[in-house]
Amino acid sequence: MPLLYTIGKLTVAPALRLAFRPTVEGLENIPATGGAIFAGNHLSVADELFIGTVVPRHLAFWAKSEYFKGTGVKGRFSKFVLTGLGAIPVERAGGRAALSAFDAAIPVLKAGDLVAVYPEGTRSPDGRLYRGRTGAARLALAAGVPIIPVGMIGTDKVQPIGTRVPRPGRAEIIVRIGKPLDFTDRPDDRTSLREITDEVMAEIQRLTGQEYVPRYAPKRSEPADDPAA
Repeated sequence: MPLLYTIGKLTVAPALRLAFRPTVEGLENIPATGGAIFAGNHLSVADELFIGTVVPRHLAFWAKSEYFKGTGVKGRFSKFVLTGLGAIPVERAGGRAALSAFDAAIPVLKAGDLVAVYPEGTRSPDGRLYRGRTGAARLALAAGVPIIPVGMIGTDKVQPIGTRVPRPGRAEIIVRIGKPLDFTDRPDDRTSLREITDEVMAEIQRLTGQEYVPRYAPKRSEPADDPAA
C-alpha cells in the first residue's frame, strides 16, 4: 500500500468513520490477495472517500492527468499527493491518449492490486442507475481479474453535486459489496462485453435498489469520470 494511502487510512479514514458512521456490508467478499475491479454506482464525489475508508486494501482511483502536470507549489503538491496515493492519471483529450489510463490499469491489476471503476462513466444526475459502459468488462478480460459490484447509498445526500465537502447528519451512508463475478471464460467481443456489463449493472442495482435507466447518463465535467467507459 502506498505510503500516503497508508497515512490516510490511519488518519482520514477514522475521522470519516467517526463523523459519518458508514455501514458496510459484504467485506467478506473482498479477496485477501489478487487483483480485482470494484465496479460501483456513482452518486457523488464522496463515493471515493467512503469506499476507500471501508475497503481494507489499497484501491487505485482515476484522476485527471492535469493534476499530475501542474506547476508551482500547488501543482507540485497535487502531483506528490496523487502519486503517493497510487492514483492512475487519465488523459481527458480523448483518442489514444484517453486509453493510457486503461493501459496503466492492466499491470496494476495483474500485479494484484485493486482498481475502482464507475461503469456509468459519470455521476448520476438524479440518483437513478444508468446504463453501464463496457470499459470495466474490457478491463476485467484484459487483466484476467474478477469484477466486484459495489452499491453506494446516501453519498448524494451528504455531498450533493456542486458542494465541496461531505456534511454529516444528512443521510446514512451504506456501502454494499457484492460477491466477485468471474468472467474470464467469456469471449472478448462486442456482444459478450455488453452482456457482462449488463450483468454487473444488474448486480449493482440489486445492491442499491435504484431505479434503472436503460440509456447512458448525460456526461458532465468532473474529476472522477471513468476513462475506461
